[in-house]
Formats: sequence, structure tokens, C-alpha cells
Amino acid sequence: MIEARRLHILRALADHRTVTAAAAALYLTPSAVSQQLTALEQETGHRLVERSAKGVRLTPAGEILLNHTNAVLAQLERAEAELAAYGSGEAGTVTVAAFATGIALVVAPAVARLAVTAPGIRIRVQDAEGDASLPMVLDRQVDVAVAVEYRGAPPAGDPRLAHLPLYAEPFDAVVPVTHRLAGAAEVPLAELAKDPWIGPYPGNPCHDVVVLACENAGFQPRLEHSSDDFRAVVALASADAGVALVPRSALHGMDLGGVVVRPVDGVAPTRRVFAAVRRGAEEHPLIRPVLRALDHVARDDVARD
Repeated sequence: MIEARRLHILRALADHRTVTAAAAALYLTPSAVSQQLTALEQETGHRLVERSAKGVRLTPAGEILLNHTNAVLAQLERAEAELAAYGSGEAGTVTVAAFATGIALVVAPAVARLAVTAPGIRIRVQDAEGDASLPMVLDRQVDVAVAVEYRGAPPAGDPRLAHLPLYAEPFDAVVPVTHRLAGAAEVPLAELAKDPWIGPYPGNPCHDVVVLACENAGFQPRLEHSSDDFRAVVALASADAGVALVPRSALHGMDLGGVVVRPVDGVAPTRRVFAAVRRGAEEHPLIRPVLRALDHVARDDVARD
């Protein structure tokens, strides 16, 4: 008989690729992970991972078991949801991880809405970049992620996650008021090929959006200044340190006195924001109202902006 708790370890190893990283994600010691893996291999009668200097990778038998693991863990999430519904599930805590702009735009208004529509649900919010929150959901560190599509992200059909699209927003060009294109109604990205750029660090999903937009315009941006804080990005642009692409919602409430904000000429680079939970958990009586509140805010408030 295979113990379900050991399947969490197998999936963590597949996701994180090292025993140490999997142990950290599961709040276990590396020796405990190794012991549980050994026990799982004994239960199945197969070697499930191969170790190397670079970490671990699943064997063909491990890949077979992983496919079943995703289905089994999703079914267990559904079982927990039904049991919680049977016991009413009207009170409890849901933890949401989201990036800063997502917190301001949809999470905080959803928290306010839930205080009225589901007062028994307590929301705990954690600030996490758009590429960090999905692993937190998979590792059961949080219940809901508000994340951004990025290269290498689990796709919408990933068997481990259930996705809820929330909103999409364009990036605008931000240039100093003294810039040669400051008077243009729209900014052609190709005209910024020789400018110094300011942008997020590699690994931030917005970095991918900026680089891909510039590549589509025929050049690689010369990123001279890096910050994941868009207030810092705008401040540097106002100091004539370079140009930038910034998500439109991130500009709300900023001091834009030293810059000019213009739409991008042609197809604007866009970030797509979604909520994600572990597959099977979307019907949990505590999580379902949270997803509904996020969807309501995205449709009725963000869509009007």
C-alpha cells in the first residue's frame, strides 16, 4: 500500500530537483525526505529517482508514479473539500500569495468584499513575486496564488493546478520628460533600441514581458538598471537614467512628474494575471468564496478601469 504523504515528497522532488530544496519546501530535513523516498521505493518495488551531482531526476517508473500522484492528490483535495462542505466550512483561514500590484488591484478589494459576504473566512496575505507563488501553492505553503503568466510557468492545463483567469493589462512606455519621444502620442519600441533601459531582474515575470516585447521589435534591450520595484524604475526614468516598460496598474498613484507615460505603438506587451489553487481544492467551501471574490473584483472593478 502506497502512503499518500510520500507522494507529496515525490512531487516535491520532481518540482525542485534536489533533496535539499524539496526538504525546505516541505519543512522537513533532507534525511527525512531521503527516508520517505526509500520507503516509497520499497512500497512500489521500483527505483523512482536517479541521483547525480546536479540533483535528482525521476526514473521512468518515477514518471509513471508522478502521473498518478497528480491525480491522487487532486482527488484527496476534492475529498477534503467535500468533507469541509459536509461540516459547513463556514469559518477558517485561507492564505493568499500575490505580487504587490495584484494585492492592491484585486486581493485587497476581495478581502474587503469577503468581510461582508463571508465574514467567517479570515484571509492571510503574503507578498510574493508572480513566479514564486505557484510553487508555494504546490508545496502547500499557501492556498491561493495570484500569479502572472511567464516563460516556464505551469500551463493552464497542468494536472496539479486549477486556474482562474483574472485580468490582462498592457505595459506602457515610460520615458524622461526630456526624451526625444516625449511628445509622441504612441511610442514605437524599435525607436528605443539604442536607449539604456530600466527593468525588473531576470526571474521576475515582468522581465520576460519586457525582453520579449523588445525582441519582437527587433532588438535586445540594454538593461543598465534593475529593480523589481516599479516606483524605483519610474524614479530612475525621471532622473534621465533610461527608459522602461511598466504595467499600467503599477503606475496608479505614482509621482509621474519627471516622466511621460505613453501607450506602445502597435500590439502592446501584456501581462496576464490569474488565480491558481491545487487541483481539486477549487470547490473547498473556504477557497471557493475567495476565488469568487477575486473573480468579482477582476470583472466588475478592474475591467472598468
